[in-house]
Amino acid sequence: MTANERRAEIIRILACKRQVSMGELAREFGVTTRTIQNDITALMVEYPFETIRGNGGGVKLADWYHPHKRLLTQEQQAVLLQLLDKADECQQEILREILSAFGSPAMREKFETKGGKNL
Repeated sequence: MTANERRAEIIRILACKRQVSMGELAREFGVTTRTIQNDITALMVEYPFETIRGNGGGVKLADWYHPHKRLLTQEQQAVLLQLLDKADECQQEILREILSAFGSPAMREKFETKGGKNL
């Protein structure tokens, strides 16, 4: 298995499990934990990984990231933002939910909700 194939498989595993230890990945692929660390470092350029130290630690995908979920383009986000100004309250809430779920990370942050209320 090449490094690129192993890295693609790491992404697939993390998309399913969301968090896994470096040792578990190393055993899965029959390589050292250092090799897995190098793979994770290379993948961090393109994927939102978080590393966790200590017992129960490892690597995980950011909670908001789902590689198979379609995301809105910048143009689609701009149109939805324009519609937001013209929508009634119920429609605004739905548009905010769409932008939060499928928008860019900045858009998700802008419309992030806490306790059911938009910030």
